[in-house]
Amino acid sequence: MTLDGFDSERSARITSVDWAALAEDESKRLQALGVDEGAEVAIMHRGIFGTRDPIALRLGNMTIAIRRAHAAAITVEAV
Repeated sequence: MTLDGFDSERSARITSVDWAALAEDESKRLQALGVDEGAEVAIMHRGIFGTRDPIALRLGNMTIAIRRAHAAAITVEAV
């Protein structure tokens, strides 16, 4: 299941990231923030407008915001 379709307020572990689906600068930014295989994340909040962008994630002790298109490139499994 990809992160964009994952339930809010549940923890998930990233199993893979389709880096080729993202622009190079976006990939580097996400990797620098710690988005990679094995990282544990949880969706904290989704945007309220039609696109439901951005998605706020808890990643370790940080809260980061990513676009729904980025979340679609991240495959997760429930923890």
